[in-house]
Amino acid sequence: MASTTLPDRHALLHGTDLLVVYREPVIPPKPAPGQPGTHSDFIPTEPELFIAVLADGRVMAFNGHVDLGTGIRTALAQIVAEELEVVLERVTMVLGHPFEVPNQGPTIASATIQITAEPLRRAAAQAREYLLDLATSHFGVERGGLRCVAGTILPAEGDRPAVSYGELLHGERHALKLADEVPLKPASGYRLVGRAAPRVDIPDKVVGKLTFVHDLRLPGMLHGRVIRPPYTGHDRGDFVGTSLVAVDEASVAGMPGLIQVVVIGDFVGVVAEREEQAAAAARRLKVTWRDPKGLPRLDDLEQALRELPAQRRPLLEEGDAAGALARAAHRVSRTYVWPFQLHGSIGPSCSVADYRDDRLQVWSGTQNPHSLRADLSRLMGLDEGVITVTRMEAAGCYGRNCADDVGADAALLSRAVGRPVRVQLTREQEHGWEPKGAAQLMEVQGGLNADGSPAAYRFVVRYPSNNAPTLALLLTGIVKPSDIPFEMGDRTSVPPYRYPHRQIACDDVPTLVRASWLRGVSAMPNTFAHESHIDELAQLAGEDPVAYRLRYLTDPRAVELTEAVAARAGWQPRVAHSAPRMVEGWHHGRGVAYAQYVHSKFPGFGAALAAWVVELKVHPESGRIVIERLVVGQDAGLMVNPAGVRHQVHGNVIQTLSRTLKERGAFEDGLPVSREWGGYPILRFSELPEIDVMLLERPEAPPLGVGESTSLPGAPAIANALYDATGVRFTRPPFTPEVVRRALAAARSRPVEAIG
Repeated sequence: MASTTLPDRHALLHGTDLLVVYREPVIPPKPAPGQPGTHSDFIPTEPELFIAVLADGRVMAFNGHVDLGTGIRTALAQIVAEELEVVLERVTMVLGHPFEVPNQGPTIASATIQITAEPLRRAAAQAREYLLDLATSHFGVERGGLRCVAGTILPAEGDRPAVSYGELLHGERHALKLADEVPLKPASGYRLVGRAAPRVDIPDKVVGKLTFVHDLRLPGMLHGRVIRPPYTGHDRGDFVGTSLVAVDEASVAGMPGLIQVVVIGDFVGVVAEREEQAAAAARRLKVTWRDPKGLPRLDDLEQALRELPAQRRPLLEEGDAAGALARAAHRVSRTYVWPFQLHGSIGPSCSVADYRDDRLQVWSGTQNPHSLRADLSRLMGLDEGVITVTRMEAAGCYGRNCADDVGADAALLSRAVGRPVRVQLTREQEHGWEPKGAAQLMEVQGGLNADGSPAAYRFVVRYPSNNAPTLALLLTGIVKPSDIPFEMGDRTSVPPYRYPHRQIACDDVPTLVRASWLRGVSAMPNTFAHESHIDELAQLAGEDPVAYRLRYLTDPRAVELTEAVAARAGWQPRVAHSAPRMVEGWHHGRGVAYAQYVHSKFPGFGAALAAWVVELKVHPESGRIVIERLVVGQDAGLMVNPAGVRHQVHGNVIQTLSRTLKERGAFEDGLPVSREWGGYPILRFSELPEIDVMLLERPEAPPLGVGESTSLPGAPAIANALYDATGVRFTRPPFTPEVVRRALAAARSRPVEAIG
């Protein structure tokens, strides 16, 4: 019986009876200013593997990204099985472990299938072509007379028995350097790609096998807890790394199970034999801190954003926007403000580290294994070559949560005691210290010509962020706090509509609080402004909002998607708020929005296209909003696993509804107070509407990233439906009952006012 154990890296690099496709080791390029990447000086010496075909017909495939619960492990395996002509069950994906997989950067921007899968697909196709070459000699026939079937090759004619891939590889090592050009299988021949496949990660979870880092236990493992400084959620200011006055170790002397108190700069932690013992010691330990001075005032978020020092970065200038607006028949100026929001990971971050003999192994839920390894190298003063990061699953992160922070915590505590240490953050620490999804300020100036056409569009966005350094690097003083802005405010900064004059700019500003990327990054707030504005223009022009969009959309695929979603929703043309409907005290309305997520530094690249139609009702007395119907369409090009895409769309919709209707990080005296679920409510299952998902099928088109795009049109579609129901423009999510009541009360005294 064949072994079920997969060969290790040494066997793949030096063994026989196998075929590998590799790339010479590359030095990862430094990230551009304002772009996430791997800040590493590590120079790999071994080839990067993409494909390994084994003697028993199994296939190992390697990708640098990780599966964050999105199903890419399954989709990538489908791509490999398709090109190699093997059954899906024979493919094992190896993801995210830095020494084993190519360094393809952080798992962000919905880029796995769209970008990092491309060399993997090429490698699988190259392996197939090579095996066909071997089979020509085996059978003594031309290539055109052979075909691949389920891991074997046989002549198209005659009754000669098939030869397996393993038989062709017997006795030798076959190593191919990844080629730039390889014949790829045409989409018309796909049998796996484009069809639903069961998630390969689900069975182990159902039966309770070890998959989550929270469940990992090692022999001799201890437990750690950290005590954070009083400047909760801040990583900029003179107080960072310099606020500790004293630690009274006598306050925990004699506590059961306590092993050690660890203090390095502002990093304070305890290690104990058992988890509850570590938690008790952390609560009792007396620590004296200096009060942080100069925390930002966040009670007026708009003012705080405006007061930040800014460096304007022009993105696009076409025509004469100022002149066109001066001549416009109607002027429209709005300020849109997006709140700080949490990733809201259901499980607080956890990690395990084992430091022994000047080597470090860390088990982590990170989405950036290579970046984490580089940070641990700086933190521990170790060469990256002696640091192993084993990526395990964790609670959803949707961007940068505390997964990397807690890995660094565990590393420091393990080094102090010389044994494996597991660190689990508390809910309060996770919510308080995670890099928040950045607040955002968007200013729009637009207008209408006398014929109702758009006159011009001026757009400036402020997105306060830095690169959210791993927290232990700051607390120990190894990395100094930085006020250098992270240039990430330009995602989907250019609207998709035909404005004859455009002026688009980004005001790069430093952080107000510790902030980083969250699903949709700046594109979600930017789209909120774009789609609210075009809706307002349609209303002023006396036109139906769908028809108005269709007239000025520049992308034929955007037009087709918007038309399809409107048809699916049974959209009947009329001007917004031209026929208000009230039933038993509820005001009813509908709204539409469209967007394409454009990632990376301007001009960036486009991911999937998405459109929403929302039907809702709002109760003016209570302020309560009920989403009654929701139709969501997406064009993602070729969908490798349509079932996985549908799951992604559903997840995006649920999170977007929660962020639009409920979620806002609150602050008092500059510190976050949303540190538990009571202070940061999220959408309940009972509040979910039926979600009607329509996926356009484009098997002939390249695949587009689907992890974030669906979220973009959600907030403006809801805001536009609220206008249709109430006649009030909402410019500041979330649209909580309190916000709605205040807006409608203000509108009664100032009917033209937009309130958020």
